[in-house]
Amino acid sequence: MCGVIACCYVGSLYIWKNDKSEASTHPNVMKKRFVSVTGASVVAPLIAYPFIQRELLENHSILEIFGVRTEGLFLAIIVPLLLTSILFLGPLAVEYSTGVLKVYAEPSFWLATLKQLIGIRNYIVAPITEELVFRACIISLIGSCLSTSGIVIVCPLFFGAAHLHHAIEQIRLGVPVRRAILISAFQFIYTSIFGAYSAYLFLRTGHLIAPVLVHSFCNHMGFPDFASVVHFQQPKKAVIIGAYVVGLITWFYCLQPLTTPSLYSNSLPWVKSS
Repeated sequence: MCGVIACCYVGSLYIWKNDKSEASTHPNVMKKRFVSVTGASVVAPLIAYPFIQRELLENHSILEIFGVRTEGLFLAIIVPLLLTSILFLGPLAVEYSTGVLKVYAEPSFWLATLKQLIGIRNYIVAPITEELVFRACIISLIGSCLSTSGIVIVCPLFFGAAHLHHAIEQIRLGVPVRRAILISAFQFIYTSIFGAYSAYLFLRTGHLIAPVLVHSFCNHMGFPDFASVVHFQQPKKAVIIGAYVVGLITWFYCLQPLTTPSLYSNSLPWVKSS
């Protein structure tokens, strides 16, 4: 059923008849896909509900199972986002050095960004719909029969596989087959890694908002551009490299204590093995 839910989401992207020359970022394509993924996000919980263990439904509301609740909400909004910012300390140091970080303090930047369809897709539609479908719905099915580590391994595979369809789009737009496959393989790897992290946040906090905000933040930051470090001169280069290392180490040691389930009043059964 997890596979069915994932296929429904990906399949909804292709129910429209589009011009073959239109990329996924074309305004007409994005508008149609906004509608279809919203529909898929409504259908996915309906598909999942009959297969959720009865005992789980007897002890928790369906909204709680899907991570929609008020207890611990404030910390769920702040702490996972702060934790992820620590992980991205290196890229943030690069943006500070280049002056890009100052732009983020301007409300006009965010207003302009959210007026664009690609901004709405990256920061609102994709994080909400993908986290609901690939985290909340899928974990509600497998959460009671796998350990936390098992969930963190299995859950992101559906999310990573759901991005393989991009190879078809790239080939259709004229990208060589070999290159399209390599790009999609790389996407599978890093989206699966992110999916594991997102699943862990959902499991530990019991809040859907936590992975949604982190997803939006990661979409904004993109995959770290490690090669950009070589363009800096000393001592700035050493500081930025240090930021990468310190960020990763700090994130690693803070991950478990800052996602302690009790901080978020999370009482769902799968946190017992966390």
